[in-house]
Amino acid sequence: MPFIRPLSDAKMNVESIREYCLSKKNVTESLPFGDDTLVFKSEGKIFALVNLDGDLSINLKCNPAFALELRERYPAVLPGYHMNKKHWNTIMIDGNIPDKEVCNWIDHSYALVKKKE
Repeated sequence: MPFIRPLSDAKMNVESIREYCLSKKNVTESLPFGDDTLVFKSEGKIFALVNLDGDLSINLKCNPAFALELRERYPAVLPGYHMNKKHWNTIMIDGNIPDKEVCNWIDHSYALVKKKE
C-alpha cells in the first residue's frame, strides 16, 4: 500500500487519514456513534475511529504487547479511549509522531481485523 501524503505538509489531518483508510480493500466509513466519530470498517469490523470534535485523534486496534510498547515510546499514544485498553490505542495527531508511522499503525490495525475472517 503506498503512503499517501497528508494534504498539509505540517501534519496529518482528518482528510489524509480518511483517504488512507479508504484506500484499503473493502473499507466503509460511517458515523454510527454520532457526528463526532468517523468509523472505518472492513467487512463490518472496526479498525479505526477518528475523533472529529476537539483535538484530532485516532483509535486503532493493536496487538496487546505492541500497544504497550507504543505507549511507553510515544507520549501521544494512550490507552484506547472508550475502547478495550488491552487491544486499542488512541493516537493524538499532534505532529509529534511521523505520518508514515501512523499509517503503519493503521495498516497493523487493518491487518488484525482482516486476520479474523
